[in-house]
Amino acid sequence: MQAYLIDFVNLLLRWLHVIAAIAWIGESIYFVMLDNSLRAPKAEEDRDKGVFGEMWSVHGGGFYHNQKYATAPAKLPNDLHWSFWKAYTTWLSGFALFVILYMVNPGFYLVNPNSPWEWAANMTGWQANLLALAFLLGGWVVYNELCKRISPNMDRDGLLSVAVAVMMVVVAYLSTQMFTGRAAFLLTGAVMATAMSANVFFWIIPGQRRMVKAMKAGDAPNPLDGKRGKQRSVHNTYFTLPVVLLMVSNHYSFIYSHELAWVVMVLFIFAGALIRQFFVLMHAGKTQPAYPAVGVGLILLAFWVAAPSSSPPSGNDGVQGPDQAQITGLIEQHCVQCHARNPEHAGFSAPPAGFAFESWDEILGQKTQIQQVVASRYMPLGNMTNMSDEERDIIAAWEE
Repeated sequence: MQAYLIDFVNLLLRWLHVIAAIAWIGESIYFVMLDNSLRAPKAEEDRDKGVFGEMWSVHGGGFYHNQKYATAPAKLPNDLHWSFWKAYTTWLSGFALFVILYMVNPGFYLVNPNSPWEWAANMTGWQANLLALAFLLGGWVVYNELCKRISPNMDRDGLLSVAVAVMMVVVAYLSTQMFTGRAAFLLTGAVMATAMSANVFFWIIPGQRRMVKAMKAGDAPNPLDGKRGKQRSVHNTYFTLPVVLLMVSNHYSFIYSHELAWVVMVLFIFAGALIRQFFVLMHAGKTQPAYPAVGVGLILLAFWVAAPSSSPPSGNDGVQGPDQAQITGLIEQHCVQCHARNPEHAGFSAPPAGFAFESWDEILGQKTQIQQVVASRYMPLGNMTNMSDEERDIIAAWEE
């Protein structure tokens, strides 16, 4: 019953998380598109009242006329629309999911017993939880300091972009060394998502509130507040596609179980940012297909890096592979505790990913994936059933 309750709460939180994320990302993408699609106002009276740009559009059978003011309009309405609760709800629901799915059982989901760093491989559950929290907080602190020190006046944003890109390479590498593969991808995405939400909470909204307060008092707003908000909003839009990819990556073990998982992760992050750049420029009237071309090239490179080896296992030349009885015995010993219609493991109310291995046909249907996750040592999770290297070799030599 406890596992069922956890799964049900997980379902509701995931539903909330997805809805909030769609609303936040959709609104963010829309405003970036709007900002880049603005054209100089044609009406003289609009220019006289401070309109910087405008855009006419049609949607849902109606016509819309959006205008942006360069400084302050003559009067602000009382029902001014603010955009922040979607961002906060996305982060809070995502963090709650992380607590329920990973931090409740960190020895199972966070600790990487195959880490090349002995201290990481031997972490206790509470140590892994603290490290995960420190990882999220540290990612935001480093990113924020880069922004403040490299481009405090928004005049060196190009250099700042390079620094943030290097930071993400380091984050991807560290996460895969310290945590299990699935958790590493999720935490890297969470570092970016935390920066996005924190940008809204600490910089974008406070800056906008100061601007509104100054305008209502008849004072000139600090132009740095507008520039800083724009800087952080631009960062958020480039984080968007990589974050979405990293959040759904836990469904695809071939990505996070590879020995070069951090390289695969970096390639996808850069590919997402480049593809997003294409659309940002397109909305500004500049079509540059080189960006998506390079992005697709990086995705193809990731496909090549993550592809499983097609060569036969070493040491098996001329020797008949294991038979059905051997494979079935190993699956029953190491996998069926979780991968059953009624799992014995207390952490599951249903078979993970929907895979039950209670018949030979079910086992045979997932042969490639079983070999892949066993060879990468991702499965069994945390090696809680103590699968030996010899047993892993038998799975690797399985031909039919």
